[in-house]
Amino acid sequence: MTEPRGHAGTGLDIRTVPGPDDLVKFTPGFGPRFVVTVDTEEEFDWEKPFERYGHGLSHVPAIARFQTFCENAGVAPIYLVDYPVACDARLPDVLSQAILHGRAEIGIQLHPWVNPPHDEEVNVRNSFAGNLPAPLERAKFDTLRHTIEQAFGRKPRSYRAGRYGLGPNTKAIITDGGVKIDTSVRARFDYSNEGGPDYRDHPVHPWWIDRQAGLIELPLSTLFCGVLRRSGGWLYHAASRIPHLRGILARLGLLERVPLTPEGVDIAAALRGIDAALADGLPVLMFSFHSPSLLPGHTPYVRDEAALERLYDWWRVVFAHLHQRGVAPANLSDVIGAIEK
Repeated sequence: MTEPRGHAGTGLDIRTVPGPDDLVKFTPGFGPRFVVTVDTEEEFDWEKPFERYGHGLSHVPAIARFQTFCENAGVAPIYLVDYPVACDARLPDVLSQAILHGRAEIGIQLHPWVNPPHDEEVNVRNSFAGNLPAPLERAKFDTLRHTIEQAFGRKPRSYRAGRYGLGPNTKAIITDGGVKIDTSVRARFDYSNEGGPDYRDHPVHPWWIDRQAGLIELPLSTLFCGVLRRSGGWLYHAASRIPHLRGILARLGLLERVPLTPEGVDIAAALRGIDAALADGLPVLMFSFHSPSLLPGHTPYVRDEAALERLYDWWRVVFAHLHQRGVAPANLSDVIGAIEK
Protein backbone atom coordinates (compact mmCIF):
# COMPACT_ATOMS: atom_id res chain seq x y z
CA MET A 1 0.00 0.00 0.00
CA THR A 2 1.45 3.34 -1.07
CA GLU A 3 1.63 6.07 1.54
CA PRO A 4 -0.49 9.25 1.21
CA ARG A 5 0.43 11.75 -1.46
CA GLY A 6 0.19 15.52 -1.47
CA HIS A 7 1.94 18.44 0.14
CA ALA A 8 4.00 17.08 3.01
CA GLY A 9 4.61 20.58 4.35
CA THR A 10 1.03 20.76 5.56
CA GLY A 11 1.98 18.33 8.31
CA LEU A 12 -1.17 16.23 7.83
CA ASP A 13 0.70 12.93 7.89
CA ILE A 14 4.42 12.46 8.36
CA ARG A 15 4.39 9.62 5.80
CA THR A 16 3.01 11.80 3.01
CA VAL A 17 5.04 11.73 -0.19
CA PRO A 18 6.20 15.33 -0.61
CA GLY A 19 5.63 17.46 -3.67
CA PRO A 20 8.30 19.58 -5.39
CA ASP A 21 7.38 22.66 -3.35
CA ASP A 22 8.02 20.78 -0.11
CA LEU A 23 11.69 20.09 -0.80
CA VAL A 24 14.05 21.90 1.55
CA LYS A 25 16.24 24.59 0.00
CA PHE A 26 19.64 25.25 1.51
CA THR A 27 21.70 28.42 1.48
CA PRO A 28 24.16 28.77 -1.42
CA GLY A 29 27.43 26.99 -0.79
CA PHE A 30 26.10 24.62 1.86
CA GLY A 31 26.12 21.35 -0.03
CA PRO A 32 27.00 18.75 -0.70
CA ARG A 33 27.50 17.56 2.88
CA PHE A 34 27.25 14.21 4.64
CA VAL A 35 25.88 13.06 8.00
CA VAL A 36 26.71 9.84 9.87
CA THR A 37 23.93 8.37 12.01
CA VAL A 38 24.21 5.40 14.35
CA ASP A 39 21.16 3.34 15.35
CA THR A 40 22.36 2.99 18.93
CA GLU A 41 20.41 0.02 20.21
CA GLU A 42 20.39 -3.18 22.22
CA GLU A 43 21.80 -6.47 20.98
CA PHE A 44 19.27 -9.11 19.93
CA ASP A 45 19.03 -12.06 17.57
CA TRP A 46 17.81 -10.63 14.28
CA GLU A 47 16.47 -14.02 13.20
CA LYS A 48 14.22 -14.57 16.22
CA PRO A 49 10.87 -12.98 17.13
CA PHE A 50 10.89 -9.67 18.99
CA GLU A 51 11.19 -9.94 22.77
CA ARG A 52 10.93 -7.41 25.57
CA TYR A 53 13.77 -8.91 27.56
CA GLY A 54 16.87 -11.01 27.05
CA HIS A 55 18.80 -8.44 25.03
CA GLY A 56 22.41 -7.45 25.63
CA LEU A 57 24.42 -4.24 25.88
CA SER A 58 27.96 -5.57 25.82
CA HIS A 59 28.94 -3.46 22.80
CA VAL A 60 28.34 -0.08 24.49
CA PRO A 61 32.01 0.43 25.49
CA ALA A 62 33.01 -0.33 21.87
CA ILE A 63 31.26 2.88 20.81
CA ALA A 64 34.26 4.75 22.21
CA ARG A 65 36.51 3.42 19.45
CA PHE A 66 34.10 4.51 16.74
CA GLN A 67 33.71 7.96 18.30
CA THR A 68 37.49 8.44 18.40
CA PHE A 69 37.74 7.18 14.83
CA CYS A 70 35.17 9.75 13.70
CA GLU A 71 36.78 12.58 15.66
CA ASN A 72 40.09 11.85 13.95
CA ALA A 73 38.26 12.18 10.63
CA GLY A 74 36.53 15.42 11.63
CA VAL A 75 33.12 13.73 11.67
CA ALA A 76 30.50 14.31 14.41
CA PRO A 77 28.13 11.30 14.44
CA ILE A 78 24.51 11.43 15.53
CA TYR A 79 23.76 8.59 17.97
CA LEU A 80 20.05 7.78 17.79
CA VAL A 81 19.61 6.07 21.15
CA ASP A 82 16.87 3.65 22.17
CA TYR A 83 15.62 2.89 25.67
CA PRO A 84 17.90 0.03 26.83
CA VAL A 85 21.01 1.92 25.73
CA ALA A 86 19.75 5.19 27.21
CA CYS A 87 19.49 3.39 30.57
CA ASP A 88 23.10 2.16 30.40
CA ALA A 89 25.27 4.41 32.56
CA ARG A 90 28.31 3.57 30.43
CA LEU A 91 27.03 5.54 27.44
CA PRO A 92 27.34 8.99 29.06
CA ASP A 93 30.83 8.00 30.15
CA VAL A 94 31.68 7.27 26.52
CA LEU A 95 29.96 10.21 24.83
CA SER A 96 29.24 13.08 27.24
CA GLN A 97 32.43 15.04 26.56
CA ALA A 98 32.10 14.58 22.82
CA ILE A 99 28.53 15.82 22.94
CA LEU A 100 29.44 18.75 25.19
CA HIS A 101 32.08 19.93 22.71
CA GLY A 102 30.05 19.32 19.55
CA ARG A 103 31.95 16.24 18.40
CA ALA A 104 28.80 14.09 18.58
CA GLU A 105 25.07 14.49 19.09
CA ILE A 106 22.36 12.44 20.76
CA GLY A 107 19.01 11.73 19.15
CA ILE A 108 16.05 9.45 19.80
CA GLN A 109 15.32 6.01 18.36
CA LEU A 110 12.16 4.25 19.48
CA HIS A 111 12.13 0.44 19.63
CA PRO A 112 8.62 0.00 21.05
CA TRP A 113 9.00 -3.63 22.11
CA VAL A 114 11.71 -2.79 24.69
CA ASN A 115 10.46 0.69 25.59
CA PRO A 116 7.99 1.20 28.48
CA PRO A 117 5.13 1.42 29.05
CA HIS A 118 4.71 -2.22 28.04
CA ASP A 119 1.00 -2.17 27.25
CA GLU A 120 0.96 -3.71 23.78
CA GLU A 121 1.36 -7.25 22.49
CA VAL A 122 4.87 -7.87 21.18
CA ASN A 123 4.59 -8.83 17.51
CA VAL A 124 5.85 -7.75 14.10
CA ARG A 125 3.10 -5.22 13.43
CA ASN A 126 3.61 -3.53 16.80
CA SER A 127 7.36 -3.33 16.22
CA PHE A 128 6.51 -0.31 14.05
CA ALA A 129 5.76 2.35 16.67
CA GLY A 130 3.50 4.23 14.31
CA ASN A 131 1.03 1.33 14.39
CA LEU A 132 0.44 1.73 18.12
CA PRO A 133 -2.50 3.69 19.54
CA ALA A 134 -1.57 7.36 19.72
CA PRO A 135 -1.52 7.58 23.56
CA LEU A 136 0.80 4.57 23.79
CA GLU A 137 3.15 5.77 21.05
CA ARG A 138 3.30 9.14 22.82
CA ALA A 139 3.91 7.60 26.24
CA LYS A 140 6.78 5.49 24.90
CA PHE A 141 8.33 8.45 23.12
CA ASP A 142 8.02 10.69 26.19
CA THR A 143 9.57 8.03 28.43
CA LEU A 144 12.52 7.66 26.09
CA ARG A 145 13.01 11.39 25.57
CA HIS A 146 12.98 12.00 29.33
CA THR A 147 15.47 9.17 29.92
CA ILE A 148 17.87 10.61 27.34
CA GLU A 149 17.53 14.11 28.77
CA GLN A 150 18.27 12.82 32.27
CA ALA A 151 21.33 10.92 31.06
CA PHE A 152 22.87 13.70 28.96
CA GLY A 153 21.39 16.92 30.32
CA ARG A 154 20.14 18.16 26.97
CA LYS A 155 17.10 17.88 24.74
CA PRO A 156 17.53 15.70 21.66
CA ARG A 157 16.56 17.35 18.37
CA SER A 158 16.44 14.33 16.05
CA TYR A 159 14.28 11.22 15.86
CA ARG A 160 14.26 7.89 14.07
CA ALA A 161 11.43 5.44 14.46
CA GLY A 162 12.84 1.96 15.00
CA ARG A 163 12.34 -0.16 11.89
CA TYR A 164 11.51 3.16 10.16
CA GLY A 165 8.00 2.79 11.59
CA LEU A 166 6.32 6.17 11.22
CA GLY A 167 2.57 6.44 11.67
CA PRO A 168 -0.29 8.94 11.40
CA ASN A 169 0.26 10.28 14.93
CA THR A 170 4.06 10.48 14.92
CA LYS A 171 4.30 14.03 13.58
CA ALA A 172 2.35 15.56 16.47
CA ILE A 173 4.18 13.44 19.04
CA ILE A 174 7.71 14.32 17.99
CA THR A 175 6.86 17.97 17.32
CA ASP A 176 5.51 18.31 20.85
CA GLY A 177 8.75 16.68 22.02
CA GLY A 178 10.93 19.38 20.46
CA VAL A 179 12.23 17.32 17.54
CA LYS A 180 13.37 19.40 14.54
CA ILE A 181 14.72 16.64 12.29
CA ASP A 182 13.09 13.30 11.61
CA THR A 183 15.27 10.72 9.89
CA SER A 184 12.94 7.73 9.85
CA VAL A 185 12.22 7.51 6.14
CA ARG A 186 14.26 4.86 4.36
CA ALA A 187 13.59 6.10 0.87
CA ARG A 188 13.09 3.47 -1.85
CA PHE A 189 12.27 0.68 0.62
CA ASP A 190 8.89 -0.92 1.33
CA TYR A 191 7.93 -2.49 4.68
CA SER A 192 4.22 -2.84 4.01
CA ASN A 193 4.37 -6.66 3.79
CA GLU A 194 5.09 -6.61 7.54
CA GLY A 195 2.55 -3.93 8.35
CA GLY A 196 5.04 -1.08 8.12
CA PRO A 197 5.33 1.97 5.86
CA ASP A 198 5.93 2.01 2.12
CA TYR A 199 8.70 4.48 1.21
CA ARG A 200 9.18 3.44 -2.43
CA ASP A 201 8.01 6.78 -3.78
CA HIS A 202 9.70 9.04 -1.24
CA PRO A 203 12.63 11.18 -2.43
CA VAL A 204 16.14 11.13 -1.04
CA HIS A 205 16.21 14.95 -0.98
CA PRO A 206 15.25 16.50 2.42
CA TRP A 207 11.76 17.97 2.69
CA TRP A 208 9.50 19.92 5.00
CA ILE A 209 7.20 17.81 7.13
CA ASP A 210 5.71 20.87 8.83
CA ARG A 211 7.03 24.34 7.97
CA GLN A 212 5.18 26.06 10.79
CA ALA A 213 6.65 23.70 13.36
CA GLY A 214 10.08 23.83 11.73
CA LEU A 215 10.15 20.04 11.27
CA ILE A 216 12.05 18.53 8.33
CA GLU A 217 12.76 15.03 7.05
CA LEU A 218 16.35 13.95 6.40
CA PRO A 219 15.71 10.61 4.70
CA LEU A 220 18.31 7.89 4.68
CA SER A 221 20.17 7.96 1.39
CA THR A 222 19.50 5.12 -1.03
CA LEU A 223 20.62 5.55 -4.62
CA PHE A 224 19.91 3.72 -7.85
CA CYS A 225 23.08 2.98 -9.80
CA GLY A 226 23.73 1.51 -13.22
CA VAL A 227 22.88 2.21 -16.84
CA LEU A 228 19.14 2.16 -16.11
CA ARG A 229 19.25 4.11 -12.85
CA ARG A 230 17.10 6.96 -14.18
CA SER A 231 14.28 4.41 -14.47
CA GLY A 232 15.05 2.88 -11.09
CA GLY A 233 12.02 4.27 -9.31
CA TRP A 234 9.62 1.95 -11.14
CA LEU A 235 11.93 -0.63 -12.70
CA TYR A 236 13.57 -1.84 -9.49
CA HIS A 237 10.27 -2.57 -7.81
CA ALA A 238 8.73 -4.04 -10.96
CA ALA A 239 11.70 -6.42 -11.13
CA SER A 240 10.72 -7.89 -7.75
CA ARG A 241 7.92 -9.77 -9.52
CA ILE A 242 10.42 -11.91 -11.43
CA PRO A 243 12.65 -14.19 -9.31
CA HIS A 244 16.34 -13.25 -9.33
CA LEU A 245 15.85 -10.40 -11.82
CA ARG A 246 17.14 -7.76 -9.41
CA GLY A 247 20.35 -9.72 -8.92
CA ILE A 248 20.78 -10.19 -12.66
CA LEU A 249 20.30 -6.48 -13.32
CA ALA A 250 22.91 -5.64 -10.65
CA ARG A 251 25.47 -8.14 -11.95
CA LEU A 252 25.09 -6.76 -15.48
CA GLY A 253 25.64 -3.21 -14.23
CA LEU A 254 22.17 -2.19 -15.36
CA LEU A 255 20.46 -1.36 -12.07
CA GLU A 256 21.20 -1.75 -8.37
CA ARG A 257 19.82 -0.18 -5.21
CA VAL A 258 22.59 1.10 -2.94
CA PRO A 259 21.81 2.28 0.60
CA LEU A 260 24.65 4.27 2.16
CA THR A 261 25.59 1.87 4.95
CA PRO A 262 28.55 -0.43 5.65
CA GLU A 263 26.11 -3.21 6.52
CA GLY A 264 25.62 -5.45 3.50
CA VAL A 265 27.02 -2.90 1.03
CA ASP A 266 30.59 -3.38 -0.19
CA ILE A 267 32.95 -0.47 -0.66
CA ALA A 268 32.78 -0.42 -4.45
CA ALA A 269 28.98 -0.23 -4.38
CA ALA A 270 29.08 2.49 -1.71
CA LEU A 271 31.36 4.62 -3.87
CA ARG A 272 29.02 4.16 -6.83
CA GLY A 273 26.16 5.27 -4.59
CA ILE A 274 28.04 8.38 -3.45
CA ASP A 275 28.88 9.32 -7.01
CA ALA A 276 25.24 8.81 -8.06
CA ALA A 277 24.09 11.06 -5.20
CA LEU A 278 26.50 13.79 -6.28
CA ALA A 279 25.47 13.43 -9.93
CA ASP A 280 21.87 13.94 -8.81
CA GLY A 281 22.78 17.06 -6.83
CA LEU A 282 21.75 15.59 -3.47
CA PRO A 283 22.58 18.28 -0.86
CA VAL A 284 22.85 15.94 2.17
CA LEU A 285 24.06 12.33 2.09
CA MET A 286 22.72 10.37 5.07
CA PHE A 287 24.75 7.35 6.23
CA SER A 288 23.62 4.85 8.87
CA PHE A 289 24.46 1.58 10.60
CA HIS A 290 23.66 -0.26 13.85
CA SER A 291 25.83 0.16 16.94
CA PRO A 292 25.92 -3.60 17.80
CA SER A 293 28.03 -4.03 14.64
CA LEU A 294 30.86 -2.38 16.60
CA LEU A 295 31.43 -5.64 18.50
CA PRO A 296 31.67 -8.96 16.65
CA GLY A 297 28.84 -11.44 16.95
CA HIS A 298 25.84 -9.17 17.39
CA THR A 299 24.67 -8.46 13.84
CA PRO A 300 24.74 -10.51 10.63
CA TYR A 301 27.25 -8.03 9.21
CA VAL A 302 30.05 -8.34 11.78
CA ARG A 303 30.57 -11.92 12.92
CA ASP A 304 34.29 -11.79 13.76
CA GLU A 305 37.23 -9.44 14.25
CA ALA A 306 38.14 -9.53 10.58
CA ALA A 307 34.64 -8.33 9.68
CA LEU A 308 34.93 -5.54 12.25
CA GLU A 309 38.15 -4.33 10.68
CA ARG A 310 36.47 -4.43 7.28
CA LEU A 311 33.74 -2.19 8.69
CA TYR A 312 36.34 0.37 9.78
CA ASP A 313 38.13 0.05 6.43
CA TRP A 314 34.79 0.76 4.72
CA TRP A 315 34.47 4.02 6.62
CA ARG A 316 38.10 4.96 5.92
CA VAL A 317 37.65 4.55 2.18
CA VAL A 318 34.26 6.28 2.21
CA PHE A 319 35.53 9.27 4.21
CA ALA A 320 38.52 9.58 1.88
CA HIS A 321 36.30 9.43 -1.20
CA LEU A 322 33.93 12.04 0.22
CA HIS A 323 36.87 14.32 0.95
CA GLN A 324 38.22 13.81 -2.55
CA ARG A 325 34.82 14.69 -4.02
CA GLY A 326 34.56 17.84 -1.90
CA VAL A 327 31.81 16.56 0.40
CA ALA A 328 32.31 17.88 3.94
CA PRO A 329 30.77 16.42 7.11
CA ALA A 330 27.85 18.17 8.77
CA ASN A 331 26.15 18.06 12.15
CA LEU A 332 22.54 18.94 12.92
CA SER A 333 23.37 22.56 13.66
CA ASP A 334 25.03 22.87 10.26
CA VAL A 335 21.98 21.42 8.53
CA ILE A 336 19.39 23.43 10.47
CA GLY A 337 21.39 26.64 10.12
CA ALA A 338 21.62 26.28 6.33
CA ILE A 339 17.89 25.81 5.69
CA GLU A 340 16.29 28.63 3.74
CA LYS A 341 13.09 29.55 5.55
